[in-house]
Amino acid sequence: MQRPCRGSSQKAASGLKSEGYALGGALDHVSARWVAQVQSLLDATAHISHHLDYAKGAHAGDEVFVAGTLSSISTLDAGFDEREAR
Repeated sequence: MQRPCRGSSQKAASGLKSEGYALGGALDHVSARWVAQVQSLLDATAHISHHLDYAKGAHAGDEVFVAGTLSSISTLDAGFDEREAR
């Protein structure tokens, strides 16, 4: 996964600092926090994605079981329908 980049903000902050503006330090701080928050979001999204992939694989057989159970119910229903028709 690609890490977020803050190159242009860091460059702007550095330029402001070198010109004597206090805003440069603030911009650098905000930029660093922004990147940290974006990285946290990316990590959480990756964690959720991996969990969903695992759950899909772990429960793949459940679909076959449910389909088999439902198809046998319809077979039983058909038998009852035949009995009523006689």
